[in-house]
Amino acid sequence: MPTLLPTDQNNNPIPALGLKDSGAHKISVTATSNRNATAFSAETQIISLYATVPVYIRFGSGAVTATTTDHFFPAGVYYDVAIGGDGAAHKTHLAVIREASDGTVYISEKI
Repeated sequence: MPTLLPTDQNNNPIPALGLKDSGAHKISVTATSNRNATAFSAETQIISLYATVPVYIRFGSGAVTATTTDHFFPAGVYYDVAIGGDGAAHKTHLAVIREASDGTVYISEKI
């Protein structure tokens, strides 16, 4: 079956998404929960995360707040996360809170 995706040496498609223009976000990580100021686009179904320090994360609406009982996300890992699509509710924001020290979470919306 023909595909527009890049292929590996065995001609198997490699899933790949592009970076969305104006889809870069940066969240300061502190002892207080912070979230992205601009909502993720309604068309965005995948985001990539990278944290400079270990953090706890929670997805939700513009009022979402993270706590230290939420999902742990380690530092130094580049990871793709689904935020909607295929009938799942679309998440518009990500809240983060530090584990031990301040840092930054970088987010890229994918198309």
